[in-house]
Amino acid sequence: MQFDLHIQKTLHSAKRQFALDIQFNSDSQRVVILGASGAGKSLTLKAIAGLITPDKGHIRVAGTSLFDSGKAINLAPQLRHVAYLFQDYALFPHLNVRQNIAFGLVGGWRNPSPQMHSDKLDYWLKAFHLQELAQQFPHELSGGQKQRTALARALVAEPKVLLLDEPFAALDTALRVRMRKELDALQRSLQIPMILITHDEEDAQVFGDQILYLRDGTIQTSQTEIA
Repeated sequence: MQFDLHIQKTLHSAKRQFALDIQFNSDSQRVVILGASGAGKSLTLKAIAGLITPDKGHIRVAGTSLFDSGKAINLAPQLRHVAYLFQDYALFPHLNVRQNIAFGLVGGWRNPSPQMHSDKLDYWLKAFHLQELAQQFPHELSGGQKQRTALARALVAEPKVLLLDEPFAALDTALRVRMRKELDALQRSLQIPMILITHDEEDAQVFGDQILYLRDGTIQTSQTEIA
């Protein structure tokens, strides 16, 4: 089983309460969670990555328990071997492309050297056609170049699962089409389990071996229920 999830989390603010109660299991390597803004998609990814702690439930990926409230299991994010690609890519503005990617290889918060070299780092720079951009900083990159840098940083540490938060939302139409094709080919080559969240039907059709429809914190049985 690639994914076995039951995540229950209630969030409170001054004026409202939001309850996430998502449950599914899947043997698919490509799961898409489709839903509108505020449905709970990002909360689900953050729970899997260990950035928030569910109130109860369990999170199992490829047979490994990352969280289980009944068994008092709650692995730290760095021990989950999960790669999380944020919607805004979350590149470090003061680090160049080489350093941003290398950050996935170093422990703690110490910045990698601007000239750091390793076989893994050089491999991903080449794989994403970033060699000539290695000394540039995020503000000097296009949207597609930022995304490729963020993907390389996520994959350099050889994660067991890839989590993608609206990965094409910030791209223009032509670049979105191209990056869909590139990510599709990359995932099929690496065979890494992936959960992608989106509100875009085209994303779902390209990547959704299994599509889950999320509304108000719960999975619905069909798209019409989230319309």
